[in-house]
Amino acid sequence: MTLATGVGSHPGDDQHAFDEAVRLVLGELGAAGVADGLPYLPEVPGRGATASMTGRALAVVAELGADLQPAGWRLTGLGGTPGVDQRRARSLLAQDLDGLEEQAQGYAGGFKVQVAGPWTLAATVERPRGDKVLADHGARRELAQALAEGVAAHVADVRRRVPGAGRLIVQVDEPALAAVLAGSVPTASGFHRHRTVQPPEASQALGWVLDAITAAGAEPWVHSCAKDTPLDLLRGAGARGLSVDHAMLSARDHDELAAALESGQTVALGVVPAIDPGSAPTDVQVTESVLRWLEMLGLDPDQVGERLVLTPACGLAGAAPAWARTALDLVLKAARQVSS
Repeated sequence: MTLATGVGSHPGDDQHAFDEAVRLVLGELGAAGVADGLPYLPEVPGRGATASMTGRALAVVAELGADLQPAGWRLTGLGGTPGVDQRRARSLLAQDLDGLEEQAQGYAGGFKVQVAGPWTLAATVERPRGDKVLADHGARRELAQALAEGVAAHVADVRRRVPGAGRLIVQVDEPALAAVLAGSVPTASGFHRHRTVQPPEASQALGWVLDAITAAGAEPWVHSCAKDTPLDLLRGAGARGLSVDHAMLSARDHDELAAALESGQTVALGVVPAIDPGSAPTDVQVTESVLRWLEMLGLDPDQVGERLVLTPACGLAGAAPAWARTALDLVLKAARQVSS
């Protein structure tokens, strides 16, 4: 049975938008009788920096303080006092989990949450002395380890709030990983690029986070919509699920995804545009594209079963609310048809 889910983000700029996103996700993917849906905790980054991918992750990290500067988020150091905006980010996350707990009462099934990964954080957060954490080997290590510790506590909190979530997935978002490995992340001045991080270090830091998720009893996935993300590195670091945009895949990526499915791991395949394309595909067209992809890989839909998950191509934050609903409806209908 093929499953359907979303990447995580939803449109809107206030708390009402978050509440509506939870209702949409639970109604479309988590309602009674919907066995092929995988609901998740929505993110609404339009509410501001404290609700952004980076702000959300800094609400989760342990032991590291952070504050918000005009240039963006900045660490205040190991054991540093959280700034007012980091405290607001933590408060907002707790408030969102309160809302989820209220709406998900009685829910039983799989559930997914999302958090930015260590390399995306290192590429977007500044160190106390300025410039990105990416520029400092020690700071990179501290940030990854603090994230790993915080994610474990986050998993425990989600389990307490959604006790029926037998299969709990943590999707680690790494949209900046390819740029980090390619040495293409700009410095603060914009005139230079940060040095390339070598694959062994990238794998080790990501592995700390993924291992912490596994040790906490959850299932680690890694998501990236970016081209040239090394899927073999993600699998080697401990990812048990790979979430990708079908349109961005190379021939090597197809081979790596086939190997993942054949080894019992999960592939979440982005098959519906994240923004209204004007001429929307039908569920039949989406289904046919998925079946052609499986045929190209030499895999049978019944063989892969629920290890194949259909999603929008990326997050829905830039979509109109109507398209967000349509996109989830399309992936759910297509998942059912792939399985039939």
